[in-house]
Amino acid sequence: MAEIIRMPRLSDTMEEGNIVGWLKSVGDQVEPGDVLAEVETDKATMELESFQSGTLLYIGQKEGNVPVDGIIAIIGDKGEDYEAQLKEAQASGGPSAAKEEVKETPAAPVPVAATPAPAKSAPAPVAAPVQSEGGRVKASPLAKSMASDAGLKIESIPGSGEGGRIIKKDVEEYIASGGAKAAPAAGSSAPMISLDNDVQYGDVPVTQMRKVIARRLGESKFTAPHFYLTVEINMDAATAARNDLKKNDIRVSFNDFVVKASAMALKKHPSINSSWHGDKITVHPHVNIGVAVAVPDGLLVPVINNADQKSMTYINQEVRTLAGKAKDKKLQPAEMSGNTFTISNLGMFGIEEFTAIINGPDSCILAVGSIVQKPIVKDGQIVIGNMMKVTLSCDHRTVDGASGAMFLQTLRGMLENPVRMLV
Repeated sequence: MAEIIRMPRLSDTMEEGNIVGWLKSVGDQVEPGDVLAEVETDKATMELESFQSGTLLYIGQKEGNVPVDGIIAIIGDKGEDYEAQLKEAQASGGPSAAKEEVKETPAAPVPVAATPAPAKSAPAPVAAPVQSEGGRVKASPLAKSMASDAGLKIESIPGSGEGGRIIKKDVEEYIASGGAKAAPAAGSSAPMISLDNDVQYGDVPVTQMRKVIARRLGESKFTAPHFYLTVEINMDAATAARNDLKKNDIRVSFNDFVVKASAMALKKHPSINSSWHGDKITVHPHVNIGVAVAVPDGLLVPVINNADQKSMTYINQEVRTLAGKAKDKKLQPAEMSGNTFTISNLGMFGIEEFTAIINGPDSCILAVGSIVQKPIVKDGQIVIGNMMKVTLSCDHRTVDGASGAMFLQTLRGMLENPVRMLV
């Protein structure tokens, strides 16, 4: 019996996936593990793999947005009649994405993070791109679009896909290696791209990630009543402790101090570690801290689970690993879900103070500024101190001013006396 393939939920916040191109066509034989299509979610561009073997009989939509659980393809035996099964599936409920039948299709999908292409050296010599019987170069729709936007001839790019097919990463590697020198064709409506610094001018399509950022943060800002509390923390002791650790080849960052101190403070002030659910407030027994990471398409928030139970060195390794995966678009949905509190740090950019929008379902987010040397009064004397401002954004539905203030007092005490984090 034919198998109906639906759009999977590839992240916890995903409501629809944007099909950017199929790598298989109707009538193709598909085996488990074959890459079928490239789908852009709110978190990354993913490759869909087949769960089963068979013939691709039908595709619901060639390109564009498909709601989660929408019908995208049917796999079965060659020549099998699937029409009655398709109509029954469409009538039985669940969003249907079967808007039009086209001549390209995929099979049952498994999400796999699309391989990034950070390579700076020229790609290894490869045979010329394989051409189809009609004389056209074999390339995925996404690769063709990227090459067109960059003003490249698709046939000049070596392909590494199945049968020499040109895929997304081939175009990225070709551009990164300096092979892309051409300007966009005259009169093209595509946005102009500067290949030296990747700046885009003109109209740029909104990515799924940017759509979700706009929707979720808009809902948070205009639904949750935000208020803000700022304190200035003397980081002299934390600076000295970090320098001592560096002398012993122990690698930790100031952000690791903040993550650990926040986690321990949350255990002492559980109302901050909560979520609003309309008719109830959930106070979480575990402390899972999301760490905001800037990526080219927007912002991702990998999560450090049970941060209160981990050492700063372990937190450092985990943050570095997850941040690297975020920038390479390799984060899995499980690594970006379950947060109970979020930290956003712009101190490395010289930002001294800012306010952040709460990352739902959290009740609070901590905005961390840079450490600035400035005159302070200490023991009646004017001395130079290493001062850092942090601002706590609070959802007033779950957190009151006094609760937020007490949390910040505890946080400041931890950072100004780091030995407390060892107890």
